[in-house]
Amino acid sequence: MYSLRVLGAVCAFTVCVGLGSNKALAVGVAAGTDITNTAEVTYAVGATSVTTNSNAVVVRVAEILDVAVTRQSPANTAVGASSTQQEIVFTVTNAGNGPEAFRLVMDSVIGADDFDPTPASPSIYFDSDASGDLSPGDTPYTVGSNDPLLNPDTSITVLVVNDIPATAVDGNVGITRLTADARTGSGTSGMIFAGQGAGGTDAVVGMSGAIAGSTGQYQVAGVTVSAVKSQAVVDQFGGARPLPTARINYTVTVQAVGTGSAANAVFSDDIPANTTYVPGTLSLNSTPLTDIAADDAGEFSSTPGPRVRVTLGTLTQASGTQTIQFAVTIN
Repeated sequence: MYSLRVLGAVCAFTVCVGLGSNKALAVGVAAGTDITNTAEVTYAVGATSVTTNSNAVVVRVAEILDVAVTRQSPANTAVGASSTQQEIVFTVTNAGNGPEAFRLVMDSVIGADDFDPTPASPSIYFDSDASGDLSPGDTPYTVGSNDPLLNPDTSITVLVVNDIPATAVDGNVGITRLTADARTGSGTSGMIFAGQGAGGTDAVVGMSGAIAGSTGQYQVAGVTVSAVKSQAVVDQFGGARPLPTARINYTVTVQAVGTGSAANAVFSDDIPANTTYVPGTLSLNSTPLTDIAADDAGEFSSTPGPRVRVTLGTLTQASGTQTIQFAVTIN
């Protein structure tokens, strides 16, 4: 009597796990992983049990080169003519099974739109501070210098930044595109880059062709409204430390830019947790407002949560800056 058993293990370079491991990657087995297989024959010679092992055969998983680019911003990003530094947000994902660097390219001459957005300088940023918009903490991208190196199934947020030409008019649409391609190479699915994958394996172009892109769209609105908030802390000792009972004075400026009008504009601001609104501190353009609803443009309400609210009415560029101020104390 004899039996045959196959012994197997999956080994990533020098680290091995049993085939029974339930770990799974969305992109499949990691490139460079060794799949080892050994057969075993057991049999009896008289009363003696004998085991014979076959030679081990090993195959190392090759790297698949794949990438995906998706737009995070809304389908239409509202902008004004002559506005600058207008970002559209994308996500670049390594859809392959090995670490890979990607080159990023933006194109704002797409056709089939009303105007060509003008690439800012720089025109591509990484969203380094995870704010979701262009801010001082973001890192400019330079092709070949800081190409994003992504592990399998990981992503990076990328901002494509354009200026809007002065000639654009209300309702006009301008399209921009972000493309990412694998630095190892791209091309027809199944194309092989011998020995250039993880761990010296072959790199094989996946279904995306190792290159992918997505478009974003700017739409010129008759008016865009911005809000900028600042704060100043005054503590009970005459300093500016955020101590319990210290006061935080908030200032918010609201401004409309463009040729149209923003109807029924309403400002609202939730009172932060761990603070208490200071009654009678709400004002609009330095004019005090009561905290009572309906007797003037402002109000403070405690339900469903504490907040201040100011009715601004119809705003145009001619309205100028609207300045709202109020204060809270730290509990």
